[in-house]
Amino acid sequence: MSDLKLPATVRTEFGKGAARRLRRAHLIPAVLYGHGEKPQHITLPGHETMLALKHHNALITLDVEGTEELAIAKDVQRDPVRQEIEHVDLLLVRRGEKVTVEVTVHVVGESAPGTIHMVDAQSITLEAEATHLPEVIEVSVEGLEAGTQVRGADLVMPEGAVFAGDPEATIVTIAIPRAEVEEPVEGAEGVEGVELPEAEGEGEEPADEA
Repeated sequence: MSDLKLPATVRTEFGKGAARRLRRAHLIPAVLYGHGEKPQHITLPGHETMLALKHHNALITLDVEGTEELAIAKDVQRDPVRQEIEHVDLLLVRRGEKVTVEVTVHVVGESAPGTIHMVDAQSITLEAEATHLPEVIEVSVEGLEAGTQVRGADLVMPEGAVFAGDPEATIVTIAIPRAEVEEPVEGAEGVEGVELPEAEGEGEEPADEA
């Protein structure tokens, strides 16, 4: 079973008012669904759930009033300001079952001197066993030259995982950073784009002779 365990209670009250009351009591409303079962509305402990969901694609053992279920978080709704968890959608899974999830891209290594890497896809989609879901996918840019593109087909998947996205999609690009435009030296002669003040009397029309 998973190392992350959360107690859960069946929820019988619904609506925004009930949800607010739960959150004031440091509880989180959630729904558990999957395997063709009727969605089950449950309540989770706030602090323990927050700690568990720090692990991306974490496998969680739910103790729903004495019945244990394996689940992963499919959607986490947070307050846009306080970033507190407001609601969680949990997907029922079984040991050995394969599921499709989003996994964060993590770049490792150093590209060739004078180059930088740009992450074109912050996350990718993969299929893996529910009990062996990676938290991140590492993409090595070690020694890669400018102009190199790491595509979906180039990714090295963990054992048992399969890339489920577009194999031609660009994940990381190696490029040369744009050179910063040097600011002209103030008052310097001959610097393109800098107008120098005219010398005193230069450019003035001659005075009429008496």
